[in-house]
Amino acid sequence: TLEVHEYRLLSKCLYPLPEKFHGIADVEVKYRQRYLDLISSVESRERFRKRAKIIQTIRSFLDERDFLEVETPILHPIPGGAAARPFITHHNALHMDLYLRVAAELYIKRLILGSFDRVYEIGRVFRNEGISTRHNPEFTMIDINIAYIDYRQSMEMIEQLIRKIAFNTNGSQQIPFGEYIIDFEKPFVRISPKDALIKYGGVQESELTQNNIDNLIQKHEIKVDPSASLAVKIFALFEELAEPHLIQPTYIVGFPVELSPLSKRDPQDPTVAARYELYIAGMEIANGFNELNDPFDQADRFKEQARAHAGGDDEAMHYDADYVHALEYALPPNVGCGIGIDRLSMLMTNTTSIKDVILFPTLKIKHEEKHERVENEPVVHVEVS
Repeated sequence: TLEVHEYRLLSKCLYPLPEKFHGIADVEVKYRQRYLDLISSVESRERFRKRAKIIQTIRSFLDERDFLEVETPILHPIPGGAAARPFITHHNALHMDLYLRVAAELYIKRLILGSFDRVYEIGRVFRNEGISTRHNPEFTMIDINIAYIDYRQSMEMIEQLIRKIAFNTNGSQQIPFGEYIIDFEKPFVRISPKDALIKYGGVQESELTQNNIDNLIQKHEIKVDPSASLAVKIFALFEELAEPHLIQPTYIVGFPVELSPLSKRDPQDPTVAARYELYIAGMEIANGFNELNDPFDQADRFKEQARAHAGGDDEAMHYDADYVHALEYALPPNVGCGIGIDRLSMLMTNTTSIKDVILFPTLKIKHEEKHERVENEPVVHVEVS
C-alpha cells in the first residue's frame, strides 16, 4: 500500500501498453515501434545492452594497444572500398552528386599514409542492396588498419578480440547460437575455399578441375561468368555449398586475386591474395588483407573494376584517381580489417535476424502510412503582404 500525499501527471499515455508477460507478438509492430518492444521486453533491452558492450569492448581492446580512433567522411565523391552498389545523394550548394560511403577503407589508408600507424573507425556504412535476415541497407562496421604487420598477424589479433568480446558479453568462451554451441576457446580453423568446399560442400576434388567445374556449376544453378578463372568459379561454389556449414570460427584464406582488388598478393603464394575472411555460424564476420600499396598495380585494378562497372556490374568500384595519387607518396605496408558489428551482435546474443540487433532497421513504408501522414498533416495558413 502506498500512502500518497501528492501526485502530478508527468506524461499521458493515450494507448494501452503491450502486455509485459508475452511482449509483442507482431514483428511489424516490434520493428516499427521499437519503443514498445523495449518497454515490454526485458530480453530486447538486454540484447541492445550487449551490443553496446561489444562496441565498448572493441574500443577498450584497441585503445590498450595504442590505436587512434578517427572519423572519416560519409559523403564520398567516388564510391569505393568495397564491392557494393552505393546510395546517391545531391549537394545543392556544390551542384554535385555524392555517394553515401560503402566503406571507410580508402580514407583510413590515407591516414596510415599520414603517419598514423594504428587507426580504427566505428561508423555507419550504406549499401544499396537487398534486405534479408543478415542484410540491412545501413549497418555498423569497424575498420581497423595497422602499419608494418602481415595479414597473418592481423588474424591472431582479431582472434584475440573476438574471444574477449565473447567473454565480456556472455561470461564464457562457449556461446549458444541456435542449435549449436560456438567454441571460441579453440584455435580458429584456417582453410582455403577449395579445401572447405571438399570438406563441407560434399564435392570431390576431381570435380574442381578446369574440365569438370562447369558441369558442377550448372548442376547447382550458380550464376558465374563462364569466362571466369578456375579460382573464381571455385569461390562461387564455396559461397553456395560450403559457407553455410562454417559453424565454428573459421578463417578462409587463399582468395582469388580477381575478387580482391585492394589486396596484395600473398608473398608465399603469388597466385592468391594475402587475404582472409572470418566465418562463424555460417556468417561472414570479418574481412582483412594486406593492403595494396603499389600505385601502378592499384591503377590497373581500378581500370578493371571500371570496365566491369561500365559493362553493367553495379557493385564494381569506380576509378579513384585521388586515391591512386595518394599511393604515389608511399603508403607503408599495412593490413586492414573490417568487422560487421551487427552480425557480431547477432552471434553474441543468439539472434537469427539482423533486425533484432538494430534499434531502428530499414523498413518499407506501408501504403496506409503514406496516406495517414498526408491526411493528418497540420494545415498552415500563411498571409503574404
